[in-house]
Amino acid sequence: MTITVPRLILLCGLIGLSGFVDSIAGGGGLISLPAYFIAGFPPHMATGTNKLSAFMGCSVATFNYARSGFIPWKTAAFSIAASLVGSMLGARISLMIGDFWFRLILMIVIPVVAYYVFRKKDGAMEREPYPELKTMLLCVPISFFVGMYDGFYGPGAGMFLILLYTGIAHLPLDKANGIAKAVNLASNVGSLIVFLSNGTTVVRIGLMAGACAMIGNYLGSTLFKRDGSRIVRPVMLVVLTIFFVKMITEMVGGA
Repeated sequence: MTITVPRLILLCGLIGLSGFVDSIAGGGGLISLPAYFIAGFPPHMATGTNKLSAFMGCSVATFNYARSGFIPWKTAAFSIAASLVGSMLGARISLMIGDFWFRLILMIVIPVVAYYVFRKKDGAMEREPYPELKTMLLCVPISFFVGMYDGFYGPGAGMFLILLYTGIAHLPLDKANGIAKAVNLASNVGSLIVFLSNGTTVVRIGLMAGACAMIGNYLGSTLFKRDGSRIVRPVMLVVLTIFFVKMITEMVGGA
C-alpha cells in the first residue's frame, strides 16, 4: 500500500501527537487510529499498522517510566502476562466480528468514567494502598480484560488501565501509569503478532509513523515525571470527551 507524501506527513504528525497524549494519560489511539483512516487505510489495515507504531511509541514511554522507578515489576509481571493473552484473544475476535457491541457498552461506560474523573479534585485519584498480594490479584483481571479490549478495538485502553488501577486496585498514580505503560506495551505486542500473521500491517509506513510516536511518547513521559498528577486529569477529561463524541458519530454513522 502507498500513500501520498502530504498524507504521510499528516499521518506522522498526528501519530507523534497521539504518542504525547498516550504517554501522559492514555487514549492516544483516539488520535492515531483516525489518522490512519484519514491517510486512506481500510479498517483492519489501519488497526494492524496502528499497533506497530503504538508498540514503538509505548516502548519508549515504558522505558522512561521504568528508569524513573514507576513500575513495580513484581506486580507488573503477572499483569503483563494477562494483558498479552487477552490482547491476542481480542485481536483474533476483531478479525471475525464487528465492534458494534463494544461501542454500545462504551457509550454507557464513558459518561460514568468522565463523571468519576471530573468529580475528583486534583490529587484525589490517590487512594489508600492495598497489600501487595491484593493489589496484584486485582491488577491481573483488569489487565486481561483491558488487554482484550485493546486487541479488539484499542483507543482509550491506557486511560482505562490508569483509572482502574487507581480506582479499584488503589495503586498510586505514578505506579498506575507505569504499570499501564508496561501492560499496554504487552497488549500491543500480542495483538501485533496476530495482525502481522494475518497480513494486516503495512510495516514500512508503520515504522515511519512509529518513529514519530517514539518522539511523542518521550516528550510526554518526560513531562509527566515533572508535573505528575497535575496534568493527568485535564488531559484525561479532554480524551474522554473526544472518545465519547467519536463513539456517538460512529454509532450514528453505522445506523
